Amino acid sequence: MAEFLRNQALPQTNATITVRIIKSFKFRTQRSLVLHNVNLITCTVTQLKELAQQAVAIHPGWKSYRNASLDTLKLYAKAHGAKTSNLIINLDNDQWILDDNDKTLSDVGFENEIEVSFFDRKDYEAFKLDPETKWDV
Repeated sequence: MAEFLRNQALPQTNATITVRIIKSFKFRTQRSLVLHNVNLITCTVTQLKELAQQAVAIHPGWKSYRNASLDTLKLYAKAHGAKTSNLIINLDNDQWILDDNDKTLSDVGFENEIEVSFFDRKDYEAFKLDPETKWDV
């Protein structure tokens, strides 16, 4: 992930991460979860998944997302960088999918204020084959 330059606004031991929890690709159902004070040097991909799942499970505003299958993280956009034109997920750059659960967030290129998508991998693969949305029907 060398193309992700470090955002130095906060130290890597005290970063803010936005996790885009995706419930449905077809209906563009997603909600952003902001996590503060994340230590990018010690937190692993698995631990980030657990933090997000725990927040969805315990906070009342997330009730409709509790049945969503969430198993995959993918980088969406870095702070102050260009975002994809697809409003639900970045369909390009599958190398940004975080498959190594044991790597630290720093090792995979995370920086302060990065956005990452959290979703069901099977749904993502199906959406890539047919990226039509039905939210406006």
